[in-house]
Amino acid sequence: MSEQSTDERGAKESRPNPIDVHVGQQIRRRRATLGMSQEQLAEVLKISFQQVQKYERGVNRVGASRLHDLMRALDVPIAYFFDDAPGSKPGQSAGLRGLRETQQSLDEDILNRRETLELVRAFSSIVDPGVRRHVLDLVRSLCSDPQA
Repeated sequence: MSEQSTDERGAKESRPNPIDVHVGQQIRRRRATLGMSQEQLAEVLKISFQQVQKYERGVNRVGASRLHDLMRALDVPIAYFFDDAPGSKPGQSAGLRGLRETQQSLDEDILNRRETLELVRAFSSIVDPGVRRHVLDLVRSLCSDPQA
């Protein structure tokens, strides 16, 4: 339930639940990483971009079926939306700890670079899986670390 308080007139004033805010931040982070606008995500989900804004701010809760749609549209597991959520117990998502740490360092270093986002956007627009594989092989051949 949303946290509620009473204002001076006695009316109920609703604040977003911290979990809803966290889920919204995760949606926004992933959408931005993919170089997707709110309008584009809204189109995929067949909702208004204003609704996407409300989800991202935590103003509106994301229902289970919509969360499933978001998981597919943003290509992430359901756990992504709740990882490090407020009130989580330490070790509760221990299986994802290494992934989370890796993701955080990538977010801080690589994904915030303009050219990385441009590369991801361009790569995502390649329709042919064979061409995508060749592009990936080409990029790997140019890396100093052959395991990358």
